[in-house]
Amino acid sequence: MSSFATLRTSLAHSQQPSAAATKAVKSLFLQPGSNQRYLSTTTSSFATFARPCSIITPASTIRYRQETTTPAQPQKRTFSLFTKNPSDTLAAAKAEEASRIPKAVQNDIPEALLHETHPKPMLDEFMGKKRLSTKDLEAIPIDLQYHREPANVSDWVAYHTVKAMRIPTDIFFRTKYIHRVVALETVAAVPGMVAGMLRHLRSLRRCSHDGGWISHLLHEAENERMHLLTWMKVSQPTLFERALVTAVQGVFFNVFFALYMISDRTAHRVVGYLEEQAVISYTHMLDEIDAGVLENGPAPKIAIDYWNLEENATVRDVCLAIRLDENVHMLTNHHLSDRIALKQEDLRVDIHKLQEEKGMVPTQNAEKVWTKENKY
Repeated sequence: MSSFATLRTSLAHSQQPSAAATKAVKSLFLQPGSNQRYLSTTTSSFATFARPCSIITPASTIRYRQETTTPAQPQKRTFSLFTKNPSDTLAAAKAEEASRIPKAVQNDIPEALLHETHPKPMLDEFMGKKRLSTKDLEAIPIDLQYHREPANVSDWVAYHTVKAMRIPTDIFFRTKYIHRVVALETVAAVPGMVAGMLRHLRSLRRCSHDGGWISHLLHEAENERMHLLTWMKVSQPTLFERALVTAVQGVFFNVFFALYMISDRTAHRVVGYLEEQAVISYTHMLDEIDAGVLENGPAPKIAIDYWNLEENATVRDVCLAIRLDENVHMLTNHHLSDRIALKQEDLRVDIHKLQEEKGMVPTQNAEKVWTKENKY
């Protein structure tokens, strides 16, 4: 019987190789004309060899190798569509994402969202009886370094989309800051109206409360429209610029409408990043005014009345006021996007908790206040 036949018969009848089979294997790997062996003569080594090997490995290069215990290497956190258990990977990815998204608890609600029954379109400082001076505007806190780091692929796409949108704007308008903000405000007034309209229709279809979003979104659209009307008084765009604004608005409205239908979370994140860029643009505009590049003329009457400014207010004061508005919209939309991701869309529960803490309403279980029975 040949060596291969002896080996095959032994493996077919038992898991341990017989003495004859071991001898047969040895004879296969003895170098002709010498007693030098390529393989170990132990049975355990034979068992190691019995495992499959690559069919492209030359037989002359195969060597026996004793099993060694190596310390476990830390596994890299990677994602693959071809994982053996996709549900485990997706669950881990969702857990990691949730840990990176700020928790939408009541203490994180922007001030502008705390007015539940009668939402206010701007900061409380603009709603008071006292007319605001330049010193008052500069004293209102604002974080000019704020940036919401992307937490997932959706956020990354939203951020880089907004960054890409800024490139043609910078090329076209260059240092024409007044004309730039006219185009900016024309686009910025669209998202609030689209989002408010879609949530309004959803509330009608479901015959249920929207969770306190619609009024805030519509106020945001109105506030952005007032920005546009203010700058229209300062600068009269050319006919070509008006045509460009009309075309951009038509495209952006339909694109944002479709995006909100597909992913409202991503849509709000896009607006948050747009407002980040708006804060940057108005900061550059203020620097140009301070450097004397832009004329600091008198503020339009519509701006003085709307932001409750002093009668001698200037264009610089208007820039300060509008930048504060854009900062509010930025924080609000990032917060709304986080709420959608965490499935905590109803603002009323957290607002009620804050009212309890401030003693504005009797203390009770806020979650039970807005149960399904009282949801309407």
